[in-house]
Formats: sequence, C-alpha cells, structure tokens
Amino acid sequence: MTEARGSAGLNGAVYAPGTPCWVSLMVHGMATTQEFYGALFGWEFQPGPQQLGPYVRALLDGRQVAGIGQLPPDRHLPIAWTPYFASADADRTAETVRHCGGTVGVGPLDAGEAGRLVIASDPAGAVFGIWQAVEHLGADITGVPGTPAWDELLTVDSSLVAKFYETAFGYEEEPVVSADLDYVTLRIGGRPVAGIHGVGSALPRDRGPHWLTYFEVTDPDEAADRVIELGGHVLEPVHDTPHGPVATVADPEGAKFAVVRTEHRAAGGDGRTVG
Repeated sequence: MTEARGSAGLNGAVYAPGTPCWVSLMVHGMATTQEFYGALFGWEFQPGPQQLGPYVRALLDGRQVAGIGQLPPDRHLPIAWTPYFASADADRTAETVRHCGGTVGVGPLDAGEAGRLVIASDPAGAVFGIWQAVEHLGADITGVPGTPAWDELLTVDSSLVAKFYETAFGYEEEPVVSADLDYVTLRIGGRPVAGIHGVGSALPRDRGPHWLTYFEVTDPDEAADRVIELGGHVLEPVHDTPHGPVATVADPEGAKFAVVRTEHRAAGGDGRTVG
C-alpha cells in the first residue's frame, strides 16, 4: 500500500478517468451482509439500480460510499469487493480491455439512469469494474472512517499486468526500486490512485490475482476485533506499515478487505466530500 487517495472531485465533479470511484460487493445473504457492515462501519442502506438483481447503496451520514448486490442462488462466484474505475466511455474502455488481453464478463450495460457499467478481468484474472457516470458519480465522501481509502491489486508479478492497466486507463506508472518489493503505484495527473503489488508465490492459490480494497477506520485493532465479534475472520493481524497500521480481514461470506488508519488521518487530516 502507498498513499491513501483523497477525494477525486469536489462540488459534484466527475471522477477523472482511471480513478477508483466506487466499490461493490455481490453476496448471497443481503440482510446479514448489511448487518455486518452496518455494525462495523456505521453504514445505512438505500435501494440502488436493480439491473443485475437486488442492490443497495451504503450510506455514511447520508453520503454514498459503496454498493452491495444479491447474487442469484445458482451463481457460485467468488465473494469479493470489486473496485470500479471511472471512464468517460465505458464501451471504448471495454474494447481496449479486450484488445489488451483482458476479458469482459458483464456489459457494457446501462444501470438505469445512474450510469453505464462493465465488469471485466485483467489478463491474469483479477476482476474489476468500469463505470461511466451519468447521475451516479461514485463515492460521495473519502478520508473518514467507514470509507474506501485505497485499492491494491495483488498479483504474481506487477510487470505482467501493469502495462495492461496503463493502456486501459491511462495511468502513469511509478515502480518501487527495490530488490525486495515488487510494487507499482498507478497515478493520474501525478496523483496516486491505486497500486499493483506483485507477491509471487505468496499469492493465495484459492483466490488467485485479486483487487483488495482498504477501508479507513479509527483503530484497526478494534476493527479487527469487531470483525470477529460479527462473524468474520482476521486473515492477517494488525501490523505497522509506513502508511499506518493495517489488518486484512474477511466478512462472514468470505469477502476479503483491509482496514487501515492512514498516515493522513493520524496526522489530523480532514475528510473531504464530493458533491
């Protein structure tokens, strides 16, 4: 993980193309999942677009931060948080994904009046979304507890997929120069927006390459304990990083995510809102 991203746009501005603008989770148990995240992050919920089935948007103090949808009973897909990257033209981005060796699994399709979406995977198999905003710009608030702080791709080797993301979304790459760390920070307009972490054989075989969403919390130790109390699991206990303490956890259905208190907030930074 590197620097946590701040708000991508203020006063209702659309997120810059390539910027993570939304995270969404598809589960079998909608009610129990809402109870878990509501208790953990203080989220409340309201109905969202139903094009792919039952779907709710999570709210924090009335501002949208994430989405949770219902998987059909016969679909046994991995339960995972999926980041959506902003695009000015989802159809064109989907074509680029295909041209660069990725796969388009869903869409492009309209999500009512909210926008246009695509669900795709990179050449190594990591799933991500593409979002072309119309009425729904994405997350309304960042930088406070209960909001996404960072998205990081865990893959075998960053060099195998970094060029794919650069071509698909126009990122500037900033590799870490180190014999011990395979990490590339993805930037838009010079600002860090996401990361690619090559972990080699440490990649869990049961998951394969995947995107990991970090959520801001006040105290990662307390959050990890709360995850267990609510029926989830701690996959990697709290450990210090240059950017703040982090724990990797999973919800009761197995969706993996991380909780972090970023250096930005430890220094007293304020949350900023979009819209």
